[in-house]
Amino acid sequence: MQRIEVVFSYILPCVVALVAIIILFGKKDYFRAFLSGGSDGALTSLKLLPTMCALIVGVNMLRASGALAIIEKILRPVFDFIGVPTEILPLILTRPISGSASLATFNDIISTYGPDSLPALCASIIMASSDTVIYVICIYFSTVKIRRTRYALPVALFLSCLCIILSCILCRVFLNN
Repeated sequence: MQRIEVVFSYILPCVVALVAIIILFGKKDYFRAFLSGGSDGALTSLKLLPTMCALIVGVNMLRASGALAIIEKILRPVFDFIGVPTEILPLILTRPISGSASLATFNDIISTYGPDSLPALCASIIMASSDTVIYVICIYFSTVKIRRTRYALPVALFLSCLCIILSCILCRVFLNN
């Protein structure tokens, strides 16, 4: 075990040294390429700012208006039927939209039910295996100026639902909850 730790402690310095050697002895002007990439990244960030602001405002409006609570009340019987703990419904509703809102919801689940409870374990797997689908689609498609996403959103939402159901099944099967 100690050998592995020693090997891994040298990997990052070796990679940095290799990059430095390539930059010093390479035939291309890597510094200009770095500056060009940095300026392109800054321009992309500026282009994404309106989309990110709209998403943040939308998520906050959903939470403040009580719409998430109404959706949760409507979906509760469905989730009871398929075996998903109803305690994680707020996480399921916020995860596709906002990473920060879902992280706050995840924190609430763990502090309310405990880290070893079924809702917390299901939520942990969901957080690790899913993504903020709507956020990612908005950012990626707006960056390349695609207005019609065709099947990207329905397929991504279907896979998120599948991820949620499988996460809860895995928790029940492997963790005996």
